[in-house]
Amino acid sequence: MTSLTSAPPAPRPSPDRPPRSRLRFWRSPAGQPRWARPALLGVAGLAALLYTWNITSSGFAPYYSVAARSMSVSWKAFLFTSLDPSAALTLDKIGGFLWPQALAARIFGFHDWALALPQCVMGVISVLVMYRLVRRWQGPAAGLLAAGLLTVTPVAASMFGHALLDGSVTMCLVLAADQYQKAVASARLRSLLLSALWIGLGFQAKMMEAWIVVPALCTGYLVAAPVRLRRRIGQLTLAGAVMLSVSLSWVALMTFTPERDRPYADGSTDNSAAAMVFGYNGFNRLHAGLVDGAAPVSSNGLWGSGGPTRPPSSHTPSTRTPPTTGPSTGPDGTGPDRRGAAPAPTPRPSDGPSQGRSGGGAATAGSQIGQKSPSRTDLWLKLLRSPRLTPQIAWLYPLALISLVMGLVRHRKAPRTHPGRAGHLMWGTWLVTAAAVLSALGNLPHTAYVAVLAPPLVALSAAGTVTLWRSHRAAGQGTARAWVLPAVVVAETAWTVQLAAPHADFAPWLVPLLVAAALVAVVALSTGRARRRVALGGLLAACVAMFAAPTTWSLSVLNERYGGSAVDAYAGPGNDTRISTGTGTVRAADVRVRTSLTDDQSRLLGYVEERDGAAKYPLSTETWEASAPYIYAAGTPVLPLGGLHAEPVTLAEYRHLVATGDLRFALVTGEGTRTSKISAWVAAACAEVDPRAYGANGGGNSKNPKTPKTPRAPAQTLYRCEPSDATSR
Repeated sequence: MTSLTSAPPAPRPSPDRPPRSRLRFWRSPAGQPRWARPALLGVAGLAALLYTWNITSSGFAPYYSVAARSMSVSWKAFLFTSLDPSAALTLDKIGGFLWPQALAARIFGFHDWALALPQCVMGVISVLVMYRLVRRWQGPAAGLLAAGLLTVTPVAASMFGHALLDGSVTMCLVLAADQYQKAVASARLRSLLLSALWIGLGFQAKMMEAWIVVPALCTGYLVAAPVRLRRRIGQLTLAGAVMLSVSLSWVALMTFTPERDRPYADGSTDNSAAAMVFGYNGFNRLHAGLVDGAAPVSSNGLWGSGGPTRPPSSHTPSTRTPPTTGPSTGPDGTGPDRRGAAPAPTPRPSDGPSQGRSGGGAATAGSQIGQKSPSRTDLWLKLLRSPRLTPQIAWLYPLALISLVMGLVRHRKAPRTHPGRAGHLMWGTWLVTAAAVLSALGNLPHTAYVAVLAPPLVALSAAGTVTLWRSHRAAGQGTARAWVLPAVVVAETAWTVQLAAPHADFAPWLVPLLVAAALVAVVALSTGRARRRVALGGLLAACVAMFAAPTTWSLSVLNERYGGSAVDAYAGPGNDTRISTGTGTVRAADVRVRTSLTDDQSRLLGYVEERDGAAKYPLSTETWEASAPYIYAAGTPVLPLGGLHAEPVTLAEYRHLVATGDLRFALVTGEGTRTSKISAWVAAACAEVDPRAYGANGGGNSKNPKTPKTPRAPAQTLYRCEPSDATSR
């Protein structure tokens, strides 16, 4: 007899399902088919393979990798997402996307694979969460197809394999949609707040782009949450407060920290983080001048040809140099390079760009040198016409749009809280909003921008494919419904062939395969309904016709030639995104960054560190590019006098640093036109160091009469500044 105090016997597992064990993670949980979990793990394994295949040769993005290195050696630089370890200057955007990269570099060392590793993990997480999202909505078959389609979306296959900021925001938005889905089904405030939290974290990765999903999630919740309207509005208000609090946390940190205790906000003309985020990186890209204090961008929403430098603040004298103008662009492809530096040679693919001016570069929308500028119509229709963007994202357009329309029509009379209706409403709003914003931005400097379209495209396409198949199987022979699926296959295949045809030399077998698969699918689906095997064969052929092309583009990343780069995400052929170098352009895929010092630079750094007297800044340079070698190699807290758009210190502040002994040496190269007043003062007040003193090759033109002059001056001049020099002139 069983004691009354003893525990009841454990329930025996059902013969139809395996026992639940965390160690047997490959087995599907209750309520899912046996094949669901193993198939999902296979898809996740494919995603991990694609994203990590070229990880050891993923390369560095010249501008962002300098900041990642700085953030990996300085917690202050980490907090403020600074370009330099001394935290004198921020990036021209919030650098939250670099936080995982900097932590990885701190743990594993500064390598290109260490910076790319977090993105690979984020990609796999996005694939797994996409399965869960669509499975809850349309079942495990649709969820598995959505996860697979996200894996073989070309822009994702390249983006998640490199240290690009778009991978972070994509994962955050997918996780936000996942929590929203829980909230809209049960009206749980906790899930809605978690969704808002993920959107806020996405804002730290790519600022206002993360807010693209807000109309979709708000509309879906306001329409479909199973509570009264007043409560829905109240919950959305609380979620909005959380989203804004997290989104604006870095801006608030910069705003309320005294200027002397934080870096200068690049991307602004008045040291304003808000102007940098909402002006230069936000509304001013839609129309110039909407937000004051932001670095200028051109009217097409991309970048300008120049603009004013930092104006005098209320506590510093007016020492700024006049603005410079020119056609060159900044190294991240989001703003003008207004340093006014002398042109540098075009980088060679063999040795990559130097750490000077050419160390940066801007993606110039893939245009060839001398190519005619796109018209306004082309800019607005670039998501449909651009030969650079469409092969990365556009393959599923017809299928996704047909699925959206059919889903909304099918559920038009469904109850307000019907999950099928709510899902189509949310995904459709996300897709339309993102497409409208990307179209309004004019020219897009990076293909990775279009990755925000991937989640709604794959979700709608997967849901539509499964629904069309079920409807086809249930339709009567000869009825109109029986021809819907074959018609969709023909339409989708025709669009796919149009996109693939210009690249026939890349995969000459692809277009014939698509056409043949479509013919087989139409015949099998039209005549083989009564035979399940024939119908399944038709479905398989239909999937080949609709999905083989993006899969081919994505699998091509296994060849490093087609894998994209840390500068631009681009899978497959036709990668012609260009990097500006001042005198010309170079392909983004050919950019190489040297992260070690030359012999002369090593000797110079050793000389400075032996004699800097524990100064706060061992060395100052005129540009951030000149600082890059020393930051890369040793994490040296070099003080860059010029960023992309701003100067972190004035002449008066610079002289104060010298007077207090916080700065002893200055490296002048003649490239910092905007910092010419500081350079001129250094040349007049400080003592030039003979290059032979630190063993550099070449002579010097020292002011010391005892130093012999050589006919050829070195490319850079090192000066030693003593505290007394600050008051000498």
